[in-house]
Amino acid sequence: MTEPSPTVKRVGLFVTCLVDAMRPNIGFAAVSLLEAAGCRVEVPPQQTCCGQPAYNSGDDKDAIRLAKQTIIALEDYDYVVAPSGSCAAMLKVHYPGLLRHDDAWHARAKKFAEKCFELTSFLVDQLGVKDAQADYHGTASYHDSCSGLRELGVKPQPRKLLENVSGLVLSEMDDAEVCCGFGGTFCVKYPDISEKMLDDKLANITASGADTVLGGDLGCLLNIAGRASRRGHDLKVYHVAEVLADMTDIPAIGKPGK
Repeated sequence: MTEPSPTVKRVGLFVTCLVDAMRPNIGFAAVSLLEAAGCRVEVPPQQTCCGQPAYNSGDDKDAIRLAKQTIIALEDYDYVVAPSGSCAAMLKVHYPGLLRHDDAWHARAKKFAEKCFELTSFLVDQLGVKDAQADYHGTASYHDSCSGLRELGVKPQPRKLLENVSGLVLSEMDDAEVCCGFGGTFCVKYPDISEKMLDDKLANITASGADTVLGGDLGCLLNIAGRASRRGHDLKVYHVAEVLADMTDIPAIGKPGK
């Protein structure tokens, strides 16, 4: 990886529930990218969920409990990085408001939020990384996840890194910024609407000519991969970190193991 940060930074990796349970390869890829950029990476074992499902469901009691637990686990690091725009937005955008009724915790949450970043935005905006020295042969289209884009401004950063991946051709789909229909509990509460949104997304992916879909949130990618499989689309789906770290030697998301 070129142009790493000149000083060693202690980074606490917030792995996220989905990555830990469904696709640990993304976490390993994130560690590889951060270490290649000159960071010292640790994964505190006491971390659990960021509290977003509880928060989005109106369960502030459990959301506050999980937020405090996350802050305690990670606040001593120089930076906190998550391979997810959704979870990073929870840490950075929503924790201060969630803890606003307790002055001491509100202050801790604000200080904590300042050091929290989504993975690609951290690599590009904070460390100045331009080239991950990766290879991937295929045509890929990038899906912008809602939280990463709208709450954190993550859009150019993954594309800047992917532009320098040897063998990769980026082909933008129409409406790349439009929701895939996942939305956490949205796909469960409103399955008919979610499926229509997802079919529109798949149509745009097909029209782009891409054989691969990349993104920064595993929830979106699982949603897209699952629907593609049910619709008979031969589509490879990877997290952007897996491509940037040259860790695509395992089956794509949603594909059966060898």
